[in-house]
Amino acid sequence: MAKEFKNSKTAREEAAAPEFIEKVVHINRCAKVVKGGRRFTFSALVVLGDGKGLVGIGFGKAKEVPDCIKKATDRARKNMKPVCLKDNTIPHEVIGAFDGGKVLLRPAAPGTGVIAGGGVRAVLEAAGVKDVLSKSLGSNNDMAMVNATLRALYQLRTAEAIAALRS
Repeated sequence: MAKEFKNSKTAREEAAAPEFIEKVVHINRCAKVVKGGRRFTFSALVVLGDGKGLVGIGFGKAKEVPDCIKKATDRARKNMKPVCLKDNTIPHEVIGAFDGGKVLLRPAAPGTGVIAGGGVRAVLEAAGVKDVLSKSLGSNNDMAMVNATLRALYQLRTAEAIAALRS
């Protein structure tokens, strides 16, 4: 009867690692035509958040889908930044833009839910926003929408933070 012992370092890392919300926004298949036929590669856009105001995105490319999702998740974990939230919504109205994508975010009353679609919804849910209204004003490209939403969230400031800057 052999007992399996976990490495103490991996056990500590698992205990210390917080639980993240991982959302795969888009997986793209790209074909390259070669002498023998087609070679396929994949790319994945992943949003990662802790549900408490920390969110990041990652983009990974590989020859297999699980590998590209893993790469994107690792990059998203490295790119995580905090965003300002007010209870379950955002402090004020904001517009974020990236490439051709523009996103308008408005705070909503409790119980409204996340009124958003696609990549915008993934980012907001990963960040921990429960009540918000959104409108896509430009491109419907997933990469542009996710980055525009992130830029909008990074612009947010609480009333206390603005008061502290003014005094």
